[in-house]
Amino acid sequence: MSTSHRLLRLLSLLQTPRDWTGAELASRLEVSPRTIRNDIERLRTLGYPVHATRGAVGGYRLEAGTSMPPLLLEDDEAVAVAIGLRTATAGAVAGLEESSLRALAKLEQVLPPRLRRQVSTLQAVTVRVARGRSGPAVNPAALTDLARAARERFTLRFDYSDRRETASQRRVEPYRIVSAGQRWYLVAWDLDREDWRTFRVDRMKPGMSAGARFTPRPLTDAEVEALVARGVPPEARAHQARVIVHVPAAQLSERFGPWLGRVEPLDESSCLVTTGADNLEMFAVWLGMLGADFTVTDPPELVAQLRALAARYAGAVA
Repeated sequence: MSTSHRLLRLLSLLQTPRDWTGAELASRLEVSPRTIRNDIERLRTLGYPVHATRGAVGGYRLEAGTSMPPLLLEDDEAVAVAIGLRTATAGAVAGLEESSLRALAKLEQVLPPRLRRQVSTLQAVTVRVARGRSGPAVNPAALTDLARAARERFTLRFDYSDRRETASQRRVEPYRIVSAGQRWYLVAWDLDREDWRTFRVDRMKPGMSAGARFTPRPLTDAEVEALVARGVPPEARAHQARVIVHVPAAQLSERFGPWLGRVEPLDESSCLVTTGADNLEMFAVWLGMLGADFTVTDPPELVAQLRALAARYAGAVA
């Protein structure tokens, strides 16, 4: 193959996140190790930071440099990136729409016609439906700063406004950033409250500051998911409710997850759910979709809502 073709093939291999020995590269490209060394130097001259290590476990690796070099993508990777960029134009990160469009325009300009048709075909038959209200937009720079602090284990101090618009200053150890629905959350250990907390990124005020490094605490992906799924704790909602559901507690917990509230077994076939709701009418409708018999004990307002709905449903089929 020509030198230029060989350099592009070599660059494509080096963009795989692993170490390549000179012998492996020479075998892949069907050239001598000396040619590989010369080609590595050509790539370095073009600005690609190719790092080399000696020894039995050494090899070549493409590392991050001072600027973003051109990327070589396989066919399926190019299609995935194009679809992802098109989806990002309607995302919940403020300012990302314009940059996504610019990047998409550059990518589609060089996509082969067969790949461009794949992207266009999928996009033509795909409809994005926003469920409910769209979430608040967040500053992408804030997400980047949070990700950097979590990765490098720096404590953070920031001003925060909770769901009741109560302002407070928080000192945390940041661990994960989670995109759930239309919102972004920071999962962190609150140093003052000595407990895990989730923070809506859009409620964090500008001007966060990094502090000392911290030693990470154990936290699994399942625990992160449970913390975010819990969202606003039931006890913080406007109305509290106690519902006896006639299914085993384990079955109900598996179906609805930790956001439902506290589920306590009463016997082998029923459990007590202690939860909360901001809208009792919607909660009464949701109870009807449990797929199980239930009994409501508190509050009286929820009992009244259920009676009104029962009469309305009964009249609809009379």
